[in-house]
Amino acid sequence: MRQKTELEAKEMCLATVYKENDDSVIFRNVARIDVDGRKLTLRDIMGEEQVLEGSILMVDLANSIVRLAVD
Repeated sequence: MRQKTELEAKEMCLATVYKENDDSVIFRNVARIDVDGRKLTLRDIMGEEQVLEGSILMVDLANSIVRLAVD
């Protein structure tokens, strides 16, 4: 198995986060999601944060999509 080059290892996987009930975009270019019970903290590549109450329904890493159920 081939090892990743340094450049390949540094590539980011950014996601667009959608609200489940109407497919509206909640946040773009999300680099990190922290979960604490029903509290979701979304952080984008610029360090901006959004805190929501809800749950993660689906994560599609191949297409950079996260779908949430939010309160």
